[in-house]
Amino acid sequence: MAQHFEFEKPILELEQKIAELQAFSRDKELDLTQEISKLQHKLVRQKKEIYGHLEPWQKVQIARHSERPNFYDYAPLLFEDFIELKGDRLFADDRAIVGGIASFRGIPVTVVAHVKGKDTKENIQRNFGMPHPEGYRKALRLMDQADKFNRPILTFIDTPGAACDLEAEERGQGEAIARCLQAMAGYQVPIISMVIGEGGSGGALALGVGNVVLMLENSFYSVIAPESCASILWKDPGKAKEAASSLKFTAQDLLALGVADEILREPLGGAHKNLTKTAEEIANGIAKYLEKLREQTPETLKQQRYEKLRAIGQFEERASQEATGPSEIDESFEITDSADTTGL
Repeated sequence: MAQHFEFEKPILELEQKIAELQAFSRDKELDLTQEISKLQHKLVRQKKEIYGHLEPWQKVQIARHSERPNFYDYAPLLFEDFIELKGDRLFADDRAIVGGIASFRGIPVTVVAHVKGKDTKENIQRNFGMPHPEGYRKALRLMDQADKFNRPILTFIDTPGAACDLEAEERGQGEAIARCLQAMAGYQVPIISMVIGEGGSGGALALGVGNVVLMLENSFYSVIAPESCASILWKDPGKAKEAASSLKFTAQDLLALGVADEILREPLGGAHKNLTKTAEEIANGIAKYLEKLREQTPETLKQQRYEKLRAIGQFEERASQEATGPSEIDESFEITDSADTTGL
């Protein structure tokens, strides 16, 4: 059964009326073309109004839609071929992260992606897209290989966050993520990161140190999930909607803050409404930036990633006006309006 949200109710009701009118027209052999056409035009306006003015929490719902395409859906439409490589050569193969080598419009690339399941069984197998340390070590192994053989790296981010169970901590989750961050900062090849759904916490950032960060229109990229944020701030996960509005984590927010470089358009209603069109947007986004990045020197690519990260967020330091001695200096600082880093 298709998943629908409360804010989509007016659209569903109008679609039902159109379907009923079309069925009545066929059964009674009546020409109701004009009436149906009016309703169809009204439906288009309704969709543009609703989907064009989504609130942050509504974008979260679309990003988590059960039918939202994952990397495996996009791969055949983006690459001439994709050869998946498994295992971290240390412990196991983590199915929450997949990766391998592929050809993008004739260019050899390495691809690393988070993957959620499409149903309960697959979600359990993929731990709902939350990688364990071996997943990040697999990603690191593949990205090291890409750097060695001078292949651009493409990452696809879609995770609620890294696994936070006992097994993940026992096997060194923090260290595995940190090594990905460190390595990506120093690679000499172009890196393009794309947020295609959820971008949660360090689990997402581990694949996000790119020269370019692209975001699908209804994706989000955040230091914390809205439910977790609400639990911490208000001791009430039910206030996730309020937290979503405060976190400034939508694609539109992060473009304004300089975290994202470009927003990729989705069909009205979300990427699941038209997979082919969404894949075309992603492909065009990759092609646009990959061509430019491949012209840069290795040192320029590294420096650009460094400067990109350093430019995120600003602050001002203010000293007390009436300091009587070194120990009484007010070392507090104030975050400016342009320095909202809650969406990182």
